[in-house]
Amino acid sequence: MYVYQEEEIHQLDKIAASNGLSTNALMETSGRSLYFELTRLVSIRQSILILAGKGNNGGDAIVLARYLLQNGYQTELVFPMGLPKSEVAKEHFRYYQSLGFPYLEEIPKKQTYDVIIDGLLGVGTKLPLNDTMMKIVSWCNNQPSLRIAIDLPTGVVANFGEVETAFQADYTFSLHGYKPSAFLLPASAFYGKSKVLDIGLPHPSQWKIWSEADFTNTWKTRNKDAHKGTFGTGLLLAGSDEMPGSALLAGLASMKIGIGKLIIGTTPFVASIIASRLPEATYWFNGLNKLPNGDWPVGVKGIAIGPGLTDTLLVEEAIKKIWETNIPVILDAGALQKREYPKRNAPTIITPHPGEFSRITGLTTAEIQKNRLKLASDYAQEHQVIVVLKGANTVIAFPDGSGVINITGNPALAKGGSGDTLAGMILALLCMGENPKIAVANAVYLHGLCADELVKTRNENTIVASELSNILGELIYTLTHNIS
Repeated sequence: MYVYQEEEIHQLDKIAASNGLSTNALMETSGRSLYFELTRLVSIRQSILILAGKGNNGGDAIVLARYLLQNGYQTELVFPMGLPKSEVAKEHFRYYQSLGFPYLEEIPKKQTYDVIIDGLLGVGTKLPLNDTMMKIVSWCNNQPSLRIAIDLPTGVVANFGEVETAFQADYTFSLHGYKPSAFLLPASAFYGKSKVLDIGLPHPSQWKIWSEADFTNTWKTRNKDAHKGTFGTGLLLAGSDEMPGSALLAGLASMKIGIGKLIIGTTPFVASIIASRLPEATYWFNGLNKLPNGDWPVGVKGIAIGPGLTDTLLVEEAIKKIWETNIPVILDAGALQKREYPKRNAPTIITPHPGEFSRITGLTTAEIQKNRLKLASDYAQEHQVIVVLKGANTVIAFPDGSGVINITGNPALAKGGSGDTLAGMILALLCMGENPKIAVANAVYLHGLCADELVKTRNENTIVASELSNILGELIYTLTHNIS
């Protein structure tokens, strides 16, 4: 469940070779792992076309073809770009030939195949593809075949989302780890269902996919002698007369996920509307106006500011006062602006969607979507903040260069109020004493998982943000009831 850039994969191969694990052995392991995975999808009666390139990706394809042929699968190995050039691929090709197995150098265009396997290019892909490769890819995409890519689809580069023409895979089996493009647009659309095959290399990556195991391993059970003070007091500065629901959505999420006490700084009008839905919170009337004067509630362990706030100048005045504290702060929605961040002893967390991140950075949303991981990480490290770049495959980048990708969630979250709910969840977990990295990762994971649970019985169009909080209790119980 780790993510590796192209350069990291090459470096790992070199380190493995220097420590006794040859590239030949890694290629053998890759091909064997691909074979076992493929046999779960393909019948021995189906016809299989394997397209092998001239490099190491083609070498993996050669080993796969050998295993398939040795086990009776109807397989044709084709080198449409010429025979192997990589020394390691040559070694495996010599062994393949020694067994008497056939190969072709041109695709039999008049024949159809049940399965086409793309082993043409690997992590070293450079764009644009040449004309011959583009024609091969186009031909593959027009076949009525199950299409499977080795490591990443041809036409997709490892590190970025840029794509011109690419192999449209139904499945992609990534070797050792995911590549960033599996989570970047438009490249991710060419991967199909993606799965990582471990090939025996170590995992030094600073980036990983946050999983159910990560959640259950980090979720804390409550001690029997706990009280509301144990789980912190949060200050939520949210809601305006034009957008009162933002304060309600963020507040509900905070209370439902387990915060001890919640203070909502909002207008009297907003409080009058939401108090009947959220009587568990306390209300600090016009707190946003009071904060710049140094008027603070007592015992606050975390602050979230921005949901539903429209007075930019007043928000900025409040943030200046927040900078003077050592209290964790979440900047969301109306608090997200292009700014410099002072050095603080407490974490600063920003939660932009791509449009807001565009406003903050000056980049277009298209540029951001093609390179979400690097741009979020660069910003987090430069400004020493935690960046939660929302959207499909939300990216969480930390100031130390590490990061998490969240793969829960679906288009049901593409509605107003979803971000408010997430801000409230992050606030609660911070106040409950979680490590900031764990707090943010678990909040984002649960937020997406709520949407995934709802679409099991509902059309995603019909789901609204308030329903996410409604199922939090059952969802967390299901995930954690076996934790001792």
